[in-house]
Amino acid sequence: MPQYKLTYFNLRGWAEPARQLFKLAHVDFEDVRLEPLKSVENGTPEWEALKPKTPFGQLPVLNVDGFDIPQSAAILRYLGRKFGYAGKTPEEEAWVDAIVDQFKDFITPLRQLIMAQRGGNAEEVEKVQKETFGPARDNLFKILNGILEKSKSGFLVGDGVTWADLVIADIITTMEKLGVFDVTAAENKKLADFREKVNSIPEIKEHNEQRPDSVV
Repeated sequence: MPQYKLTYFNLRGWAEPARQLFKLAHVDFEDVRLEPLKSVENGTPEWEALKPKTPFGQLPVLNVDGFDIPQSAAILRYLGRKFGYAGKTPEEEAWVDAIVDQFKDFITPLRQLIMAQRGGNAEEVEKVQKETFGPARDNLFKILNGILEKSKSGFLVGDGVTWADLVIADIITTMEKLGVFDVTAAENKKLADFREKVNSIPEIKEHNEQRPDSVV
């Protein structure tokens, strides 16, 4: 059995779907969570000390028997295929990739919103929501709702959960915590029900109940 070590910050973030995949597959892994304010012996922040040793100088990183795999999508694709959550045919695998690729277009506007909220300027937050985040979110939701309307299983691809479902379900949680996803709104019902379906999977439910709480 390979030895797995997943390194990321003590957040859900880009590592959370990978953690959920390990739980779904009932595969043990070392869940290394860095604390932003924690320092090593010489006073250097923990992440700054580790950064030069990581591929691309970024997290998350998955180590498999000493072999590092960087980038969240690459990690998820690898684990999804290895554990059977990447789609059951090449065509389904392509659709899983396509949905996550479409989601990536949403990352920049989402980051802009997060930074604006952290800045504490209400006018800037309103501007970002109106000019960048809102249109990007509405476009993503239109695509996802269209996929779910055609789905017979309630999942995004095929008849079972894939790593694309985990990515989208988690980002819905992030948006809810940021105050930009109303679970009670009629227009969000399909997506809210979808997230509930994913999060009701026993392994996912157990994991989510035990994980540290974070906004992102």
